[in-house]
Amino acid sequence: MKTYNKTNFFKHTFCEFTQIDNFDFPENTIYVSKSNSMYFYTSEGVYRKSNHWGRVANCRWKLIADKNYKNQNTVTAYAKWSCFYPINSSEKNFYIEVNFDEKTAKINPKKENTTNYLFSFSEAQKRIKQITHLFKDDKWAKYFDDDVEIIRKNIISEFINSDKTLQEIKIRFK
Repeated sequence: MKTYNKTNFFKHTFCEFTQIDNFDFPENTIYVSKSNSMYFYTSEGVYRKSNHWGRVANCRWKLIADKNYKNQNTVTAYAKWSCFYPINSSEKNFYIEVNFDEKTAKINPKKENTTNYLFSFSEAQKRIKQITHLFKDDKWAKYFDDDVEIIRKNIISEFINSDKTLQEIKIRFK
């Protein structure tokens, strides 16, 4: 696994930053990007102060914020170097988490001792797109005998826990 630091963390990475309150950036020890985001590096990780999160240049940086956060607000957040993962490789570092009640799916980085089925970032993105379609449109379900909610849950559950294509799984459930 690649080791990240202040010289390479901004190159095609996925990371979840956690909002930090009451952190003052030391003067003359920070880096300011072209988009005015501020960075302070430690041996353990990086502090970032910015008003934009999510897609950042060629990276995908999520903000884990408190409930009062609103998009475009300037927030300071922190991430350890060990929380950065490559997104432009075939390494399987991500799993998909589905909330069937809210009909949502999201990509998460692998956890220590995880039993989740893992995907590369691009594989996970493609599967998320297909899962979103399964949640939004019920037309595909008319070819099945079971209740749409039951069949949807069964198909998506297998889809996020295997390398089978959606087509292979649907055929199996017919």
